[in-house]
Amino acid sequence: MTEQFSRWDSSEYLKTEEDMAEYLDACIEEAGDDPAFIAKALGVIARARGMTQVARDSGLSRESLYRALSGEGNPEFGTILKVIKALGLKLHVQAAH
Repeated sequence: MTEQFSRWDSSEYLKTEEDMAEYLDACIEEAGDDPAFIAKALGVIARARGMTQVARDSGLSRESLYRALSGEGNPEFGTILKVIKALGLKLHVQAAH
């Protein structure tokens, strides 16, 4: 008997904006100084929301979003901000202790 495994997809578990915000917050904590990790996390959230809708809400094409948020791309900070806003999230900063 052969075991079959399916590929883990975090986007399947991000149902609410709160889930998405907590996921992104955890990824930012984990990322350290790796901006590609954060871009990829935004890509996961965008897939959970629906890439077509995120593209429409951000004013960017689906293709450019997939490329920028793949973890292989190098998106501009303006793109990151547009995606965060399109996802219904806000970026906050607090003092590191």
